[in-house]
Amino acid sequence: MLLGGTMFDKNYVLNFAKTILNTPSPSGYTHDVIAVIEDECKLLDLEYEKTKKGNLILTLPGSGSSVVGLSAHVDTLGAVVRAIKSDGSLAFDVVGGPLLPTYDGEYCHIHTRKGKTFTGTFLSTSPSVHVFEDARTKERTAKNMEIRLDEIVKSKADTLALGIANGDFISLDPKVVITDNGFIKSRFLDDKISIAVLFGLIKRIKDESMTPRATLKFIVSTNEEVGHGASHIPILDELIAVDMGCIGQDLSCTEYDVSICAKDSSGPYNYELTSKLIDLAKTNNINHAVDIYPFYGSDVSAALRAGHDFKGALIGPGVHASHGMERTHYQAVESAMTLLYHYVR
Repeated sequence: MLLGGTMFDKNYVLNFAKTILNTPSPSGYTHDVIAVIEDECKLLDLEYEKTKKGNLILTLPGSGSSVVGLSAHVDTLGAVVRAIKSDGSLAFDVVGGPLLPTYDGEYCHIHTRKGKTFTGTFLSTSPSVHVFEDARTKERTAKNMEIRLDEIVKSKADTLALGIANGDFISLDPKVVITDNGFIKSRFLDDKISIAVLFGLIKRIKDESMTPRATLKFIVSTNEEVGHGASHIPILDELIAVDMGCIGQDLSCTEYDVSICAKDSSGPYNYELTSKLIDLAKTNNINHAVDIYPFYGSDVSAALRAGHDFKGALIGPGVHASHGMERTHYQAVESAMTLLYHYVR
């Protein structure tokens, strides 16, 4: 898609997406991926600051007096060690709201507070059809699941001796695959693919030496999956949360569209700003859908609940099977970048 004389750098966007997708960052354990993004900010010569809670705020000066925010969250779902069981396996508690049956059989990493990392597998406590009558029917809940460590452990004492302790974070193997025909398959496209969208937009702005119509504040939030990602933000006139677009049931979005959300569980988004985004998508022939998300909240929701005063909207590339084994297509990524490009231009 050619706009303004320069295409988005597809290789840059996909390579950056792959890098951050492969960097563990469950909510509460985001320091490593934030360090990766800080390095990228330095490469792009971006002005940025880090808040006390660990969010990044990047600034691109604009020509007008208004200040516009674009947010995406880099934290993901995951788990923490709840207890060490008598046989040395791990009981866990979830971080965020995963589709927990999809955890069954997934490889994971346990990150200790001393800097060690161990591998393991999420499993049902009835993991074998040759042994357990209820192996197929047992409900996949945290109570009925555990983590099998890839270490020779036969007791709680053995696992404690490794340095694993209650409260250690657990990340899942994201299984990142980018196909030749443009599909992006990975856990945690919600919302790392939107981080890649923002950096694809930034790179294009920098490559074109374009001055945005307003000063832009890019907010990389770190606690969205637990409800308070962008609760602390600069003074803004408008804020667009860039987060995954929902697909399924009676929704109209596909994996090839940018989704524009009119309402989610936190209520309607700003009428004027949402209408502007819909008009921009129509005028510029951008693949898009307008939907409501009944079981969803965003960084805009968190910021409004915290008492900030701005016009808020929500968009994002369509992502299938959210909070499970997710997939999108580069067409949706480019559609999101293109809509934002016209919005800031």
